[in-house]
Formats: sequence, C-alpha cells, structure tokens
Amino acid sequence: MKKLLIIYCLICGLRLSAQNQKTDVTQVLENMKTQEGSWNKGDVRGFMNYYWNNDSLKFIGSKGITYGWQKTLDNYTKGYPNKEAMGILTFTIVESTQLSETSIYIIGKWELKKEKPSGGHFTLLWKKINNQWVIVADHTS
Repeated sequence: MKKLLIIYCLICGLRLSAQNQKTDVTQVLENMKTQEGSWNKGDVRGFMNYYWNNDSLKFIGSKGITYGWQKTLDNYTKGYPNKEAMGILTFTIVESTQLSETSIYIIGKWELKKEKPSGGHFTLLWKKINNQWVIVADHTS
C-alpha cells in the first residue's frame, strides 16, 4: 500500500511539474506576441521590455556580441529609426523547450515586411528573474 501511495505521489508531482512548464512556455510565447505588437506599432522600448535590463544581457548579431540592455536599445533605434524602417514583424516558433524552472530556450524565424523585406532565424534564452520571464541572450541572424 505504501509503495502505491509513493508511486501515486510521484506521478502527481510529475504531472504538476509538466503543467507548470507548459504554463511557463505559454507565458514566454505570449510575451513574444506582445513584442511583435510593440514592434509593429513602432514602439522599440515596448519591444525591449522583455529583454533583461542589465549590463549582462547578450545580443549576438552579424556584428558580433553586444553587451547590455541600453546598448542593445541604442542599436535597435539606430538601425530602425522610425515605424517605416521597422516594418511589420512576424515570429514563427520552430522549437520551445523548458530547460529548468527558470530557463526556456526558443528557436524561431523572424520576418520583416517592408519595402525591402528581410528575415532570418533567432535563438533566445529566457530566464525567470524576479518572477518575470526576460531574454538574457539573443542570437539573431
């Protein structure tokens, strides 16, 4: 009887853990939808709300690694000075994996619809910091 109770408790614990992970991934994907909306309104700061506001943020792009939230924001505003230059952003999620209670890995594609369309792929590492999911590393190509 004790063995059955222990097995039952383990199964219940695993199911709760899986449900929490699904909820966390869902939250991160909702955050990314909000990012798309901010971008498409021309709101770079709103887009950046989901990046870790810290000097240790890493953005890896064609010019190498940029460290820090402010420098990443500066690069975005320099590269996309107005709504017309920003175009319409669409994310397509290829894979989303919860690595731990505080880490989620996202792989996807991005597309900018504008006069001269562009696109590529990205890898994001999201971390739960102070009970909020934020991007701590972004590799976009």
